[in-house]
Amino acid sequence: MSTSTITPVLNLDPDTLLLSTKDARAAAQQMAADYQSKQPFHYGGVDNFLHPEILDRVREELKQLPEAENSYDRPQERLKTSYVPERLPPYTRQLFYALNSRAVLAFVEEVTGIKGLIPDPYFAGGGIHVVANGGHLDIHADFNHHAGLNLERRVNMLIYLNKDWREEYGGSFEVWDENMSGKLASYVPLFNRMCMFSTSSDSWHGNPEPVNHPDGEPRMSIALYYYTATWDSSRKSHTTLFKPRPGSKDQRDRQVARRALLQDLLPPMLHRKLAWRLEKLGF
Repeated sequence: MSTSTITPVLNLDPDTLLLSTKDARAAAQQMAADYQSKQPFHYGGVDNFLHPEILDRVREELKQLPEAENSYDRPQERLKTSYVPERLPPYTRQLFYALNSRAVLAFVEEVTGIKGLIPDPYFAGGGIHVVANGGHLDIHADFNHHAGLNLERRVNMLIYLNKDWREEYGGSFEVWDENMSGKLASYVPLFNRMCMFSTSSDSWHGNPEPVNHPDGEPRMSIALYYYTATWDSSRKSHTTLFKPRPGSKDQRDRQVARRALLQDLLPPMLHRKLAWRLEKLGF
């Protein structure tokens, strides 16, 4: 069967990028039970997520990318760049707004069972992610606090843009258990595959196997994060936390470990000043 005749999971209109909330909630039913049954944290993946025409149009626009907002090239995050929607071409930008809409929030709430989700209008950390050949992102748990909005991070949605991708090309999205004793799941980043998971300080995931496309093509994805207004002063915020896989060459993130120790030992004002200075010095 041609992919053009397959009904997508989330039936956004390719031209208007609109979808009714009722249809979005109904679409969530096909993955909600499986998603919410996963342990030790909830996660899942589904193919044929959007009309392929939508992502084809995005791929066409992304042939020309602006200068990246963020670039990472250190042992834990190698050859990774990201692009915020506001600087991307118009159709791609509108797709991000659609994926922050009420209807899509209804879909994510139904799948995850988390009510009161809030989209991030600033797309902090989100946008288009590109990992070049040789690049990878080690297993990690994401930052848990949106400081600007004082919100708790709850859900990640990832949509892959890679045509004819194979497992041996690397870059698969992996889910690991809390003790890093075993890999729970692995998803090849196939075109129009969507992976989603509920985030916490123990939701260990990443794409640690280096991208190795025979034609040098990068791994590309759409990344969106959703929040709830459940943060309070009893919580401790953290940046991205990395964990090495057992028996691998993954390196510990000593930079984050140093900052965490300083945060525990120093008064808040002094810690902020010192953290700013260390940031400037590259520590």
